Amino acid sequence: MSKKTLKVTLVRSPIGTRGSHRASVLGLGLKKINQTRELEDTPAVRGMIDKVSYLVKVH
Repeated sequence: MSKKTLKVTLVRSPIGTRGSHRASVLGLGLKKINQTRELEDTPAVRGMIDKVSYLVKVH
């Protein structure tokens, strides 16, 4: 059975945001604007995406 994945792209800079939000962006593996990562769809990843939804775009 194949695992479900999410494509997450950083669309705004985390500069000037809370430290915990910057840590969530790094936890998602995003370092540069327009960088895209394909991540496994888990509750932990969903929580990080929800926390920084104003910085990322999910495909």
